Amino acid sequence: MAKANKKELSPVQRKELLSLLKARFEKNKNRHKGLDWANVEARLLSDAEKLWSLNEMERTGGEPDVTGYDKKTGEYIFFDCAAESPAGRRSICYDHEALEARKEHKPKDSAMGMAAAMGIEILSEEQYRELQQLGKFDLKTSSWVKTPPAIRKLGGAIFCDRRYDTVFVYHNGAESYYAARAFRGSLRV
Repeated sequence: MAKANKKELSPVQRKELLSLLKARFEKNKNRHKGLDWANVEARLLSDAEKLWSLNEMERTGGEPDVTGYDKKTGEYIFFDCAAESPAGRRSICYDHEALEARKEHKPKDSAMGMAAAMGIEILSEEQYRELQQLGKFDLKTSSWVKTPPAIRKLGGAIFCDRRYDTVFVYHNGAESYYAARAFRGSLRV
């Protein structure tokens, strides 16, 4: 039972995840031009906890893929690349404070809380726009994004989606939640 608390995959889970990530990497080369899977895989195999986080992104419907490489740090950057906001993360409010503020009909979790538990970061508006350069995402759903402190202090939170071939940024009360809204995450490995 102690194994369940460790952020580590079994050898079988690791092999299955790496196979899935490799297939996605090969299928979507436009997302990571000039990068080599062997280098990505070597990096992943050197960090069991990051591999666990990628598995959590996959398990909740994010379909993570490499979207960049940071030359300064040597890190590969993964974003959730599912066509729509990840199904396993929907119907959640923005953060723990918003979750606690709801008196009734509380959602099961918050975007910021889930991201932290998964070991990933929620996308910023800038990262969300970068993702949209790689394809067309959230045509029917929306995704919470990191909210500037000044907006959050006033009780709001922001989210994005793509409609009419344009990325839109909207606002809601941070405690709101909808069946078609989740969050997209990023992970640096």
